[in-house]
Amino acid sequence: MKRTELSVVPATVLDVRFGLLGPLAVWTTDGRAVGVPEVKVRVLLANLLVQEGRAISADKLVEDLWGDRPPGNPANTLQTKVSQLRGTLEKAEPGSRELVVHQAPGYLLRTDAVDVSQFRALARQAKETKDPQARISPLALWRGPALAEFADESFAAPAIQRLEEERLVALEERAEARLSLGEHSGLAGELGDLVGRNPLRERLRGLQLRALYRAGRQTEALESYGELRARLAEELGLEPGPELAALHQAILKQDPALDGPAPPARPRTNLPAPLTELVGRDAAVRSVGARVGEARLVTLIGPGGVGKTRLAVETATRLAPGFRDGAWLVELAGLDRQASPESSLAEWAVEATTAALGIHEDHTAGPLAERLVDALRTKEILLVLDNCEQLVEPMAELAARWLRAAPGLRILATSQDPLGLAGETLWPVPPLDVPGEAVTDVRDFSAVRLFVARAADKVPGFTLDAGNSAAVAAICRRLDGIPLALELAATKVRVLGVPELLSRLRDRFRLLSSGNRGAPPRQRTLRAMIDWSWELLTDAERIVLRRLAVHGESCALEAAEAVCAGDGVAVEDVLEILARLVDRSLVVVDGTRYRLLESVALYCIERLKEAGEFEELHTRHYDYYLALAERAETRLRGPDQRQWLERLDAETANLRSALDGLRRRDAAEPALRLVNALSWYWYLRGKLGEAHRSLTDALAIEGEAAAMARVRAVCWQAGMAALLGEEADLAEQAAEALKLRSGS
Repeated sequence: MKRTELSVVPATVLDVRFGLLGPLAVWTTDGRAVGVPEVKVRVLLANLLVQEGRAISADKLVEDLWGDRPPGNPANTLQTKVSQLRGTLEKAEPGSRELVVHQAPGYLLRTDAVDVSQFRALARQAKETKDPQARISPLALWRGPALAEFADESFAAPAIQRLEEERLVALEERAEARLSLGEHSGLAGELGDLVGRNPLRERLRGLQLRALYRAGRQTEALESYGELRARLAEELGLEPGPELAALHQAILKQDPALDGPAPPARPRTNLPAPLTELVGRDAAVRSVGARVGEARLVTLIGPGGVGKTRLAVETATRLAPGFRDGAWLVELAGLDRQASPESSLAEWAVEATTAALGIHEDHTAGPLAERLVDALRTKEILLVLDNCEQLVEPMAELAARWLRAAPGLRILATSQDPLGLAGETLWPVPPLDVPGEAVTDVRDFSAVRLFVARAADKVPGFTLDAGNSAAVAAICRRLDGIPLALELAATKVRVLGVPELLSRLRDRFRLLSSGNRGAPPRQRTLRAMIDWSWELLTDAERIVLRRLAVHGESCALEAAEAVCAGDGVAVEDVLEILARLVDRSLVVVDGTRYRLLESVALYCIERLKEAGEFEELHTRHYDYYLALAERAETRLRGPDQRQWLERLDAETANLRSALDGLRRRDAAEPALRLVNALSWYWYLRGKLGEAHRSLTDALAIEGEAAAMARVRAVCWQAGMAALLGEEADLAEQAAEALKLRSGS
C-alpha cells in the first residue's frame, strides 16, 4: 500500500505554515505548533495573512493594532512588533524571518503556505473531479470558525465573511456529492442544523429538501419549503426562486426523477462522526497519520482521559479515503473482564472485530477466527483497535497474526500498555499544553482553549478575559491538562463560576461526578476514569502505585524502593513494577524521577487510607527523608557538595512535606533533627527565609526533644535572623542556648 498523506496540496514556501481556518495558528514543517503569545503580534500576523500577499500600509496596521489610542511613536512601535514577529518565525524555522517583507506602503507576508490556499486548491480539485467521493475531503482542513479570536476586529471582518461563504459553498458541494452517492438518510438530519443557521440560502435549502424526500420524509420537506417561503415573504418581500419552486412542485407530484441513486450497499467505515471540535491536536493528527503511513502497527499510549480514542478516530477519519477497504473502529472496552475467563479473551476480541467488519457468525463455514484472517488477507484496510489495555496479550497475538496474513492491513491501536510486538511504533499521547504560573497571556495553550470551548457550550457567551484567565489557567494546571478532566470541570462553570470551581478542586472526585450521559461509563466521572485503570492492575502494582502518592511532587528510585516495598513487595521488585506502571501511563518519568498526575495522586491517597496504610506510609516517608537530610549534611562539606546540593534541590517538596507532617504529629525530636540537618543547605542556597520559618516552626513544637537539638536550632535561627537583618536580641538568644545546653 502506498503511504497515505493527509495533505495533497504542497506549499511552495517550506519555512512555516499558517492557519486561518479556525484560531490563528502557525506550524513548523514537521507539524509542531509555534506559539505567538503577544496579542499585538498575533493581530499583526493575522492582518498580514488576510491580505493574501498584498502589502498593507503602516498607517492602516497602526490603526488596526491600536485603534484610537496609538502609542507615542507609532512607526517605531510598529517596527518593534514586526521585529517580534520575525523573531518568532526565525526561532521556529531558520530563515523564516524573511517572510515578513517591508514594501511600500508598509509590509506584506510573502507566503502561500496557508491553510486557506490549500483549502481553495482542494475545493477546485473537488469541483472539477467526476468522483463524488473525492468531493468530500476539503472541509477536513477547517478547525473551527475562521479567525475565531478576531471575530470582533474590523480588519478581519471581510476575510471572515469571505471564508465562511467559501466554507458554506464547500458544505453544499459535499452535500451534493453525498446525495449522488445515495447517502441521503444521514444527510437529511445533518443539514437541518446548517439550514437553521442559514435559513434564506436557497441552494442549501434545496439540498435539504432532496435529502428529506429521498429519505421518505416528504411531509418534512414540504414543511421546510413552506417555512422558507414564509420567511422570504416576511423579511424580504420575495418568493423562492424558480429552481426551488420547481423542486417543490416535483416533490408534490412525487416525480421519479427525484429518487436518485440507491443507498450504498455497505459503508466503507464505521468511524463515529465527532460531536465537538478536536482542540489542540492538529499537529498530533498529522504526526500520527504520518506514522501510520510508515509503520503497520502504531499504538497510542497515555493515561486514561488523555484523548487517545478521539485522536485515533480523527486520524483514521482523515486517512480513510487512502484505504481501498476503508477504516474500521473495533471497540474493546465493552468486555467485562471480571466475568470473563482468561481463555475466552481472544475469542471475545475476535467477535468484536468481526462484528465491526460485518462478518456474521456461521459455524458451518469454519472457526470465526480463521474466517476473520481470510477476510483480512486481501484487504487494504485500517483497523482502529480501541482500549487494548484490558486484553493486551490476546490482542498482541491476534494483531501479529493478522499483520502476517494481510500485507495491506494497517493497525492503529489505543492502549495504556504497549502491545509489545516487533515493528510496533509507540506514540505517547501527551496531556494538552498548560500555562505556567508566570505566564500572563494564556489563550494559546490548548488546555485553556478546550476548557473555554466546553464552558461556552454550557454557558453561551462565556469567554476568556482578564477577570477569569488566571483561575482558568490554574484549573488547567490542577487537572494536568487531561482533556476528559477539563471537559468534566467545564460543565460546572454554569453553576459555580470559575473562581469557585477552582477552590473546590480539592474535592475533585465529588465535584466531577457527572458528565456526558452519552459517553461510556468509564468517561462519565473523574473517579470512573481512574477506576478503569486501577482495576487492570495486579495487587503488587496497586500497592506500589498507592504508596507513591505519599511523596511530594516526585521521588527518586531509591526513595520509591524505601517507601513502597514491604507487605508482599520486595525491594528488588519495585523497579520492575514501576516500569510496568510507566508502561500503563499511570506513573510519569521525568529524567530519573517518578511522579503521579495530581488527580491520580489524590485517588491513590484515598486508596492508601482504605488499605489502612496512610499513617504508616507517612512515617516511612518522614524517616527516609530525615535520614537523607542527615546523610547530606556531612557530604555538603566535602568534594561532593555540588552533587548533594542538586539532590536536595530535587527533594525540596518532599523535605517540606516531611517537616509539615512531623509538625502535625508534634514530633519535636525528628523535626529538630531535620531542620538542623538542612540549615547548612539552606544557607548555601541562600534560602534564608525558608530556613528561618522552618526553624521557628520546629522550635514551636512542644514535644520531647534532646536539649542539644534545640540548642543547635536556636543557634541556627539566631544566625538566619541576623542574616535577614531582623532586629533580634542575639544576647538573649545566646543565653537561652547556653541555658538549654547546661540543662542537657
